[in-house]
Amino acid sequence: MNIGQVLDLLRPDFPGVTIPKIRFLEDKGLIKPERTPAGYRKFSHEDVERLRYVLRMQRDHYLPLKVIGEHLDALDRGLEPPPIDPVVPTVPSVALAPDGLPSPESFARRDDVRLSRLELIKIAGITEELLIELEQYGLVGRRPGSRHYDTDCLVVARTARELADFGIEPRHLRAFKTAADREVGLVEQVVAPHRRAHDAAARARADEAAAEIAALSVRLHATLVKRALRSR
Repeated sequence: MNIGQVLDLLRPDFPGVTIPKIRFLEDKGLIKPERTPAGYRKFSHEDVERLRYVLRMQRDHYLPLKVIGEHLDALDRGLEPPPIDPVVPTVPSVALAPDGLPSPESFARRDDVRLSRLELIKIAGITEELLIELEQYGLVGRRPGSRHYDTDCLVVARTARELADFGIEPRHLRAFKTAADREVGLVEQVVAPHRRAHDAAARARADEAAAEIAALSVRLHATLVKRALRSR
């Protein structure tokens, strides 16, 4: 769409919007429409929705453009934007089975959540010192080739913080990392023949089998721990 068509779409809900206003929001980096070789703007439907979000936040909540930009950045990184009150973004809940154990779907799930180091510390409620220890023992780490942390890092960090309340330190958690690596090795041993196949369907079945085996192994581990505690 050209800028005039975008204006026609927005004006029923935002009568005060103008072409200079749209260009101003572009200059502020809140939208980034494509450009034709001749330099004309080409707006996508996503650009229009971003404009709606910006205009709505300005009109209904009187948010400054800097804060709106932070909201959009959170959305772009797979986060839920913070409530209107100035708090850090929240992360979508991890999918759990009804019995409280991870389901196969939770192992197969892929999300686009990307957390900065400061966001991870704030959301997990940990200290910089605890994060450094978790990284030293290989329990938490940035995504390969990225400066960000993912949802799994958040869950590990938050769990480590809760365990620390009982005097369990990151160095004690190396045993969990070693056990997890062994379980992964077993899973990969089972599905490896399917992963080597050139058939895309076979590789998809391998991914499904890996998620199912992983969920079953966690269920077995949790049940064995629970049974051992009950026998004490």
